[in-house]
Amino acid sequence: MSIAKIQKSIFNGEVTVPASKSVAHRALICSYLAGGGSVEPIISSKDMAATVGIINSLKKGENTLNSIESGSTLRFMIPVAAALGKEVTFVGQGSLLTRPIGEYLELLPLHGTQIKSNGYLPASISGKLRNGSFEVNGNVSSQYITGLLLALAALDGDSAIILKTELQSKPYVDMTIKVMKDYGVNIRETDFGYLIKGGQKFKVQDYVVEGDWSQAAFFLVGGAVNGEVTVKGLDMNSTQGDKAVIDVIKRFGADVNIDDNGITVKKSELHGIEFDATDIPDMVPAIAVLAAYASGKTVIKGAERLRYKESDRIESVIYNLKALGADVEETKDGMIINGGKALHSAKLKGYNDHRIVMAFSVAAMNIGDCEIDDAQSINKSYPSFFDDFNNLGGKADVL
Repeated sequence: MSIAKIQKSIFNGEVTVPASKSVAHRALICSYLAGGGSVEPIISSKDMAATVGIINSLKKGENTLNSIESGSTLRFMIPVAAALGKEVTFVGQGSLLTRPIGEYLELLPLHGTQIKSNGYLPASISGKLRNGSFEVNGNVSSQYITGLLLALAALDGDSAIILKTELQSKPYVDMTIKVMKDYGVNIRETDFGYLIKGGQKFKVQDYVVEGDWSQAAFFLVGGAVNGEVTVKGLDMNSTQGDKAVIDVIKRFGADVNIDDNGITVKKSELHGIEFDATDIPDMVPAIAVLAAYASGKTVIKGAERLRYKESDRIESVIYNLKALGADVEETKDGMIINGGKALHSAKLKGYNDHRIVMAFSVAAMNIGDCEIDDAQSINKSYPSFFDDFNNLGGKADVL
């Protein structure tokens, strides 16, 4: 375990965010199904290593596929491997061992694929996936929908995904459809879900991965509460759902300027808002930090699925906010933060969760003399986070 010691400091400068891991996961799988082409840039994070590693294992004909701690990799690749008729066992480590795959246990056996699992890893599959109608809950995880879209497009026959409930985190599915379209595969959205035409061919091409809005959020929030930050490398026309963080921080009253040089956010007077996290739940840790520095009440709702991430992110956010002296109350689907209170130094918990570590490193720099453990968890998605943090003027020593 490593500890990050954060001293009081001010952000002032520019940062270019790494390539989007969400887009890269999808592009790597499309490239694999196409049979060639490069996908660049790819950051050297654990999550990306999981997808690259599984694809390489499949190419080599290996039977054990290691998802490491990447929930996206696992839920995307189970149906893809099934569509290719692979007999393999998925394994993982850490927090991934507690994340469910129950939707596939019920669904895949109805379409030709046997799956042996207790609802979690390890999970062994055999038998080739058949096309048809797939009835799926839309309120569990959009990762199941993405996995099925990628897999069903690789089959010869037509298929339909029928949503039994309203789809949450829809922007992540929109991103999948956009990347697939880039590879020449078209998905038709309908009133009940999605239609996938069989026999489509993924196009061989070299693919450039855009910048990551979910990682940009931490620096954008840092600028809003403490200094001035210009974030570069982002596509304003992106289908990444987390792009909505710009609109959210504007609603808080943040000073935001967008031009050809990037997105610049300056420290400003902030006020509380009501924030529905249904479509962008990964933004909650960063937005909660912003809310703690905003005067008045912020209500965060629609975040139930955060209970089942790398940590229970509702619990971990609330613990750390309280440790800093914030006035915060837990609700069933989020939290209520009465912001603008004086905060103080504290020893914080990282919960082995990359987004918690990054969010509260930003929170701590406005206070100083703070520690946060499990700092190494940033390697899951953003190994160079503390380098960029310090280059912007932050003071983080990772021990």
